[in-house]
Amino acid sequence: MTSLASVVSSPHARLFACFLRLGSQQASPLQLHTGASLAAKSHYEVLVLGGGSGGISMAARMKRKVGAENVAIVEPSETHFYQPIWTLVGAGAKPFSSSGRPTANVIPSGVEWIKARVAGLNPDENCIHTDDDKKISYKYLIVALGIQLDYEKIKGLPEGFAYPKIGSNYSVRTVEKTWKALQDFKEGNAIFTFPNTPVKCAGAPQKIMYLSEAYFRKTGKRPKANIIFNTSLGAIFGVKKYADALQKIIQERTLTVNYKQNLIEVRADKQEAVFENLDKPGETQVISYEMLHVTPPMSPPDVLKTSPVADAAGWVDVDKDTLQHKRYPNVFGIGDCTNLPTSKTAAAVAAQSGILDRTISLIMKNQTPVKKYDGYTSCPLVTGYNRVILAEFNYNAEPLETFPFDQSKERLSMYLMKADMMPFLYWNLMLRGYWGGPAFLRKLFHLGKS
Repeated sequence: MTSLASVVSSPHARLFACFLRLGSQQASPLQLHTGASLAAKSHYEVLVLGGGSGGISMAARMKRKVGAENVAIVEPSETHFYQPIWTLVGAGAKPFSSSGRPTANVIPSGVEWIKARVAGLNPDENCIHTDDDKKISYKYLIVALGIQLDYEKIKGLPEGFAYPKIGSNYSVRTVEKTWKALQDFKEGNAIFTFPNTPVKCAGAPQKIMYLSEAYFRKTGKRPKANIIFNTSLGAIFGVKKYADALQKIIQERTLTVNYKQNLIEVRADKQEAVFENLDKPGETQVISYEMLHVTPPMSPPDVLKTSPVADAAGWVDVDKDTLQHKRYPNVFGIGDCTNLPTSKTAAAVAAQSGILDRTISLIMKNQTPVKKYDGYTSCPLVTGYNRVILAEFNYNAEPLETFPFDQSKERLSMYLMKADMMPFLYWNLMLRGYWGGPAFLRKLFHLGKS
């Protein structure tokens, strides 16, 4: 079967895509590249742990503050992925190849790339150790190590992914298996899961459900599909405004949602999924599936869990307003690895990068940080191949919307923003340290409102 990218190939969509391609071409002279020297130093003014969205963004910002030669990134991966697009990859709406670029191409020019894993943190001595037995010291440390996928905490995984009918949009190794399982679906249960742990992009587990339902409708398979969302949570979404909108969609499309159900085992050879009832520990239910999408349990990276910079749960322990570490004033955290009480998304990282930039600037001048992070995060809830509900909210789970219209309604414009504009902003602005979220747009659109 062919990709469903054609679903959004209307004249308006093509015009929008042309605009993005033109913008990308115009931006090409500024494309980033690594400028790593042949011999890495053992001390840097700013050391960044992690080459994901938070790490690259902050390295670009710090380069402008202290000079490229005084900044280094510790990151083992050869490829950098824009993971938010994997929702669309798993549904056949975007090619996998569009999601990744060589890490060397996104490391800011002149910044040192230390191609290794972090093996230990010693903030009391202002140094870290890598898995190749190197010790690197720093004046300022930015921890941006992301979140760890723990498929192995589900019995039968990850080995179960060797079988058909099962996929996961959260891993580079399994996202295309989701699209294969979707194409191969004939009739029966299509099950989508949400684990009993914090996750990154908490909307993604249900986005693929809505996309799958749309695919089944388009291909005439919907009458033979029983679509089930088994979630460990007690609500479909944490912000009432958007939860109400999603509940309406769930009812209209006859989707089954079971709360407090945690996936604990996959019997891939039998196409069976085992769920535990969290309200009645020990009580389990076995459900056969024709398609299974797994959202894995997640946790802080192992190297952080027992490190001095972690809180009791293993997350980097930072001040929720400034992102400065609570015990080590020259240590900072950003993104999924932190204990910030907000949803873990790329949009949150963008907003945090602008705040952290200001925080570090003042700390470097021996001044007190004043700019506060409000917990802004965003989740473009993809509800079909051409519709998105754009959820934006703060620490208090209060809507913090950018546009001057009701964002709880499904819109084509928001889908195009998710599918085309956001990747453009990510590669061309955010990773270069020039995108700190849409706060200025929000002020512009709402100018004059009380």
